[in-house]
Formats: sequence, C-alpha cells, structure tokens
Amino acid sequence: MCTTCGCGDTHLVPVELHEKILAGNDRVATHNREHFTAAGVLALNVMGSPGAGKTALLEATARASGGRWRMGAVSGDLATDRDARRLEKAGIPSRAITTGQGCHLDATLVHDALHGFPWEELDLFFIENVGNLVCPAIYDLGQAANVVALSVTEGEDKPLKYPVMFQAADLVLLTKCDLLPHLEVDVEQIRDGLRRVMPHPEVILLSAKTGEGIPAWVAWLEARRAALPRRHGHTHGPGGGHHHHH
Repeated sequence: MCTTCGCGDTHLVPVELHEKILAGNDRVATHNREHFTAAGVLALNVMGSPGAGKTALLEATARASGGRWRMGAVSGDLATDRDARRLEKAGIPSRAITTGQGCHLDATLVHDALHGFPWEELDLFFIENVGNLVCPAIYDLGQAANVVALSVTEGEDKPLKYPVMFQAADLVLLTKCDLLPHLEVDVEQIRDGLRRVMPHPEVILLSAKTGEGIPAWVAWLEARRAALPRRHGHTHGPGGGHHHHH
C-alpha cells in the first residue's frame, strides 16, 4: 500500500512521523495557496474513486466553457499520462504527475509540477487527484475548494463508508446520472448520507455525457471565481522564475 502516508497503518508509519509529514505538507500547501490567491487563480482539488468520471467532468467543463476561461490541470495517477493527454486533447493544458505507489497527491508534488507551467495566466486550475476515496482528503494542496465526483454506480453507502472525504468536500458531483434509469439506486439515500457527513451539503446531479447538471456546475465555478480576491499583477510563483526553499 502507500508508503508515504501509511494509509493509517501505525506500524508502517508511526503517528508522530505521520503528523510531521502532514505538518511539512501543510507548509507547502500554504505556500501554494498564497501564490494562487495572489494570481487570482481558482485552484480546485478534484477527488473521487477510480472511474468516478473526474477526467470526463473536466472534458465536459472545457466544452461548456466555450473558451470563457483559461484552464489548466495537473493529473495524478500511479502510472501513465493518459488522463493528462485526454485533457490536453480537450483544450486544457495539462501535466501528468505519476506517483508510482502513492495513493494521493501532496502539496510538494503539485508545487513541483507548476515549475515551467503557465499557471499564473489561468482562471481555473484543476488538480485531478489520484483515484481514491481515502488519503486525498487528508492532504491539503493549496486549493480554494474540494470537489468530489461520486458516480451513481458506486452505490448509496459511500458517504457513510468514507466520511472523511465527504466532510472535506465543498461540493459533491453525482456523476453518470444518465445511467440512473438502468440502476437500482436511490439518489435520495445518497443525499441523506451526504447530509449526515457534510457540514454544508451541496450536491449537483450531473452527466458529462448528456450535459445534465453542467450549467449548474459552471454557475458554481463562476460564483467561486467571483468570490476570489482581485487578481494582483504578475506574481513570481512556482515557474515564475524565482528560487525558494522550504
């Protein structure tokens, strides 16, 4: 399993070391966040299970935006740059982060991926996390908000089984809703589970295939962008040509 976080295994990674790792991560995340905020870039941590539809969501976002936003992404996977190539094809400049055995992205991986990437010019920056409903929720990356893609094919019990992921979510997108007529899934039961674990449940039913829910998602993004501090001129962040030490 993941040797960087131990996945909660105190025999693999002692509690004190785990806390030290998280504290170091949080320092870099704060650094990332300061840069995103100064540049007026809305950075979103997009999480969900493997196959939940994270990449399809971003492809649909690119289609729906009609060029109104400058978008970019980093895409985390254990192996291959397949998702990053899909996003590039959809018109979202992207960089792959391959983690090897790591079950999540951390703030340093994101920071390093920004070097030489024109992130300061963006309106929206998507961090497509490794497919996993556990560890990604624990690691701050410097994002402004957490978005969780939960496919209706995953069953009704996921919010209650994986509460930490949903407690950390600002928005849950119930994906693949075009499949609902073919499934025995009670959407209200999923909503109830989310209400039990999310402090402020915000849910959008969505299908990247049919476009259902995409206007509501675009409106959510617009509202989040409007709430950002106004963009300050040019900033020297990762990739902005300066060297910094942590």
